[in-house]
Amino acid sequence: MDLSGVFIPAATPFDPVTGDLDVVGHRSNVRKWLEHPIRGIVLCGSTGEAVYLDTAERTALVEASRDLVPEDRLLLVGTGVESTRGTIALCAMAAERGADAVLVQPPAFYKPAMDSAVLRDHFRAVADASPVPVIVYQVPPRFSTVEVVSGLVVELSGHENIVGIKDSRGDLEGMGDLVRSCREGFQVLSGSGLGFFAALEVGAVGGILGVANVAPGLSGGVFNAVRAGNGPEAGRLQETLDPLHREIVAGKGVPGVKAALDHLGYRGGSPRPPLPRLPEAGRDRIRELLDAAGLLGAAV
Repeated sequence: MDLSGVFIPAATPFDPVTGDLDVVGHRSNVRKWLEHPIRGIVLCGSTGEAVYLDTAERTALVEASRDLVPEDRLLLVGTGVESTRGTIALCAMAAERGADAVLVQPPAFYKPAMDSAVLRDHFRAVADASPVPVIVYQVPPRFSTVEVVSGLVVELSGHENIVGIKDSRGDLEGMGDLVRSCREGFQVLSGSGLGFFAALEVGAVGGILGVANVAPGLSGGVFNAVRAGNGPEAGRLQETLDPLHREIVAGKGVPGVKAALDHLGYRGGSPRPPLPRLPEAGRDRIRELLDAAGLLGAAV
């Protein structure tokens, strides 16, 4: 499976009155995102508020997306939950409904017990059972999570059904070590839009970038410029992308991403409680950032 390119970890819209999943809004977003040079869509990730979605909602998102994603793009689905059994069940659901691969984060609630041996057994069991390829998800350190240490990633890369990792640590040296140490064909994806150009330079094949929700054209443009050997163009685009990641994605999280989507004509809306809606002052700042990046009123 070729994972090279930019994936959008889709924000999940909810109905402003009922709080239910807004399937129509989601489909509208996916159609607009796919107009840009991206490799595919990721459902049920951190930006998609997966921890607030029940199984029926996860299933509905996959069913609502599969027919929109063409054969030359990929549909990835986050399936990592706290139990091995639950994760395997979600992998089966995603595969049955057409997911091309699954993204699995480490269980973290019983953090002290999640040593490398326990995590190795968990990921191996999931990969053994999953009908589709597995991508390990190293969640950003600022979240409540455990680290999948580099030595364990190298070990897991030997499993034939574990095809890559989304590395959101923001550690370029560590990312380069993974590229060099993991088995040939194992693919490393950056999980951060900040310094995405640099991640590609150290060997990442692409990225699953929260900022691509609001700047899919810029994000895909960085990748395409690097692939074309046009470093100056990649650097120029990256300079525009960095503030959007720094202030919207990293600085304001899901509420910031959703506010930006609202400004750009996508279906963003409010996060699901207890996540709060971004205050108006914050929404004004996001509009300023989008305007400075040339995205307001443009094909973003």
